[in-house]
Amino acid sequence: MIAFGICGSFCNHKEVLIRLKALVASGEQVLPVFSEKVQVTNTRFGNAADFIAEVECICGREGIKNIVDAEKVITGADIDCMVIAPCTGNTLARLALGITDGAVTMGAKAHLRNQKSLLIAFASNDALSGSLKNIATLLEKKNIYFVPMKQDDPEKKPTSLVCDWSLLPKAIEGAKRGKQLRPLVVV
Repeated sequence: MIAFGICGSFCNHKEVLIRLKALVASGEQVLPVFSEKVQVTNTRFGNAADFIAEVECICGREGIKNIVDAEKVITGADIDCMVIAPCTGNTLARLALGITDGAVTMGAKAHLRNQKSLLIAFASNDALSGSLKNIATLLEKKNIYFVPMKQDDPEKKPTSLVCDWSLLPKAIEGAKRGKQLRPLVVV
């Protein structure tokens, strides 16, 4: 089973839906974990309740929506890999600093406590500036891996990186085996 933590970076939620459908179609069981912001934030990219309903329909199960359930369920579940996708700069900073204040960060903490792989599908406009130190911090941590990243618009957003969504399945398989998919930054 894969736990799939979903954070903001709402412009990437369409990709999340595509990748969840592909994972489930490949035979993976997926347990969604929703950040608190995802649960209540309506944006130009969609309505929060509609997005959650679609994710739960794709996965065929209700998602985890609070800290208590994240700790209880993920600690005791047979989860091979936890993915955070998209992982925002805010969530990345929390992971780097050990801050556990929401369902996704608690899920990650509980999963890492079980000595299992955590895969980060990062998407942030400040990846090559404010978030760079947190990327470096997490690269040094045991059992934490990244989906390879690329600049999505080097001219208009020179410090932005987004994971290469097409590499998510390979990155999951690598993380399950304890391997970082390389190169980490793709062109």
